[in-house]
Amino acid sequence: MNEFAIGGDLPVRRLGFGAMHLPTDAGPARENAIAVARRAVELGITLIDTAHLYGGGANEELLAEALHPYPDDLVVTTKVGVVRTGDDWKYDGRPESLRSQVDAGLKRLRVERIELLQLHRVDPETPLADQLGALRELRDAGKIGRIGLSEITVDELTRAREIVDIASVQNRYSLLDRSHEAVLEACEEARIAFLPWRPVLGSASNATAEIAGVASELGVTTAQVGLAWLLARSPVILPIPGTAKIPHLEENFAAAEVTLTDEHLERLGT
Repeated sequence: MNEFAIGGDLPVRRLGFGAMHLPTDAGPARENAIAVARRAVELGITLIDTAHLYGGGANEELLAEALHPYPDDLVVTTKVGVVRTGDDWKYDGRPESLRSQVDAGLKRLRVERIELLQLHRVDPETPLADQLGALRELRDAGKIGRIGLSEITVDELTRAREIVDIASVQNRYSLLDRSHEAVLEACEEARIAFLPWRPVLGSASNATAEIAGVASELGVTTAQVGLAWLLARSPVILPIPGTAKIPHLEENFAAAEVTLTDEHLERLGT
């Protein structure tokens, strides 16, 4: 499987794992979630995505319980900027809040430095320069290695790069959801890692006849076709499919070995 160096100096395998769906409540489901996380590392996955928002930090704690001390080549990236308020959540990119969220993430993940820290959403009520300035200060202090963004536009990416180096972008994107094509192209031009979330949405549940046909010809699932298409679409794409089941995890990981021909790609609309 190909690798990509996030920020130019942090190599990871291009097919990662999104931990959002892992249950964190005590009991058999949590034990299974720990087993899934450990199996991901056994398979050779070196990029795992979590966030402050996922369970209010419980997802980060779960990964630490499962995987700490982390393998030297494993990157656990987390996100800040969205907080829970009771049963709801809100954007919160105030510098003091971001600093607090990062410190809490460091503690929960049991690390002194988060190699890739992404702003989960741009807070429209806080100047972008203030949000990224706070993250830049945390990077300069050694608490963050690299800074990423999530669910942004091309204009926001352009403005952000005028403030601080951006190492990654995490937008929704898949074979059947290409609304952020322009953002992907901007990332490709700048060699910024593009981490599509919900990377198999649509290709797994609402497969077109062409997707189903290609899957049948190759003897794989439509979800695997969707992931293989992403890996072929651009060298900066690092899909992070998520699951709470080991067989599904193994199926997703096997997509890295699926080879789509030029004819397949043409049929899929590349």
